[in-house]
Amino acid sequence: MTRYRYFAASTLDGFLADDEHSLAWLFKHDIDENGPGSTAAFLVDVGAQVMGSSTYMWVLEHDREWLPEIPTFVFTHRSLEAANEHVSFVAGDPVDHRGALESAASGRDVWVMGGGGIAAEFAGAGMLDEVVVSIAPVTLGSGKPLFGGAFDLQLTGCERNRDFVVVRYDVQGPLTSP
Repeated sequence: MTRYRYFAASTLDGFLADDEHSLAWLFKHDIDENGPGSTAAFLVDVGAQVMGSSTYMWVLEHDREWLPEIPTFVFTHRSLEAANEHVSFVAGDPVDHRGALESAASGRDVWVMGGGGIAAEFAGAGMLDEVVVSIAPVTLGSGKPLFGGAFDLQLTGCERNRDFVVVRYDVQGPLTSP
């Protein structure tokens, strides 16, 4: 069964990037690329990925390695060029593309790569099962938030990978009052 998983790195105060979209803070900290929460281990279960256009543009400009050769769906209203034959551009609600995403993933997981807005859209559509966050020992004070919206999460795991704390949560649904 296909699971939708948001896998990201964040600052301690909950930002994916600074106000200028920079991830310089992320690359200053030590992580074992083969340790808990590593991208390589995560990708073993992934058959397709989705992202917003800002994330896609950042990947193209800074680190194309984050664009694995798997079906990639970029949610956008902009006219963009595909980096390779695996990239497709879509618009609308995530639920409108559920069949295509799951077909492309071939029974494996869908990586909701980011940003926080697209992750919240998937969660709001009931299409986000897990959030995995590697938290760096840095605060920015402002920037691009890890997650938009208000959702209940349940902690399912916590590990350390050198400078990072890797936490896993199951998405319970929209935030409800106690």
